[in-house]
Amino acid sequence: MRLGQVRAALDRRLDPASHAPIAVGFSGGGDSLFLLKTVLDWARPRGRSVLALVVDHQLQPDSARWTAEAVAKAVGFGAEARALVWTGDKPRTGLPAAARRARHALLAAAARQAGARVLVLGHTASDLAEGAAMRVAGSSVSNPREWAPSPVWPEGRGVFVLRPLLSLTRAEIRACLAGEGETWFDDPANLDLRYARARARAHGAEAAPNVRIQCEPPRSFAVDSVGVIRLPRDVAPAHLAAALLCASGTERPPRGERLARLVDRLRSEETFAATLAGARIEAGEAVLICRDAGEAERGGLARLDLSPGELGVWDGRWEVIAGDAAVAVVPLKGRASSLAIGQRGGLAGVAAVARPSLPLLMREGRDGAGELPLDGSELAAEGEGRARSLVLDRFKAAVGLLDQESVT
Repeated sequence: MRLGQVRAALDRRLDPASHAPIAVGFSGGGDSLFLLKTVLDWARPRGRSVLALVVDHQLQPDSARWTAEAVAKAVGFGAEARALVWTGDKPRTGLPAAARRARHALLAAAARQAGARVLVLGHTASDLAEGAAMRVAGSSVSNPREWAPSPVWPEGRGVFVLRPLLSLTRAEIRACLAGEGETWFDDPANLDLRYARARARAHGAEAAPNVRIQCEPPRSFAVDSVGVIRLPRDVAPAHLAAALLCASGTERPPRGERLARLVDRLRSEETFAATLAGARIEAGEAVLICRDAGEAERGGLARLDLSPGELGVWDGRWEVIAGDAAVAVVPLKGRASSLAIGQRGGLAGVAAVARPSLPLLMREGRDGAGELPLDGSELAAEGEGRARSLVLDRFKAAVGLLDQESVT
């Protein structure tokens, strides 16, 4: 069994000197049981705590009992454990995708709350094979990577997902557990042929395909303090998609023909402006990408209201914390006259196309006056709100420049 590859992945990605807990997604199933035991074996001699996070999707009548049993089992192995519940109405269509999104959001939020920067998940070579079979059948399911930023936004900001079991098949894992006398829980949803993954599993998609080779980080780029991204015209399609995603603050990167057409235009010598996936692209000698302020007319750049001291994320691009008074965060577009003269002058350092989508902090009781965090850092006056751009860190994570816990 290729246990050495699993331990090597943990050694390569985790920081042995960190005191932060390691979060593990745990269901009580065979893959997550093997994962939890392996992570605990790695963490104990290094003095690191392990937090098992168990998600109850509330999709089965016995889910609460299964969740409680999984929590107890994790504690019995020596981990801390916490149950997370997906509450509310469930969609009638697209349930697997909705459940996956909800699960990642719950896991990422709980990891961040606990101070964990890494969430370890138990995807295996069998999951890779099943995903390949699902794509052949027309599914758009993505290929899980060993190391990647959390796929949900903004809940997953600052959280990275590690999948160290991608070299092992499900059969190998269960054989090892059985040899140790362990038992595990099998989710009946895995046998429900209404779902594409269950059908792929039933057809025996076990052989591990080659793991997709990741695109190298971009050779050059710049991201300024307000989240404007600049790239060369020969940018790789994956990096362009990441830039559009991060500059627009959205969750899903653009793919397919529209992205391909944009890449082709960038390869030409054409000077042009375009919009895609909520981002504005201006192509000259280089490429400037920022938030498309026109989204304000289409329901984007929505107002964010924060109570005193409350933290939130505005438009997926700015993390804002209110000061002593309540704050409303709105786009600058159409409101520049509310700025103090000094702040209006500071706009000269911001690309004109990016100015309308900047966040304006409207403080309660200020009679329409707004404050603009032009430098992306804290507003100067004590008791005021603070804001910082999330674009740079998110882009660096998306293109593979943050590939270890120690550099996150």
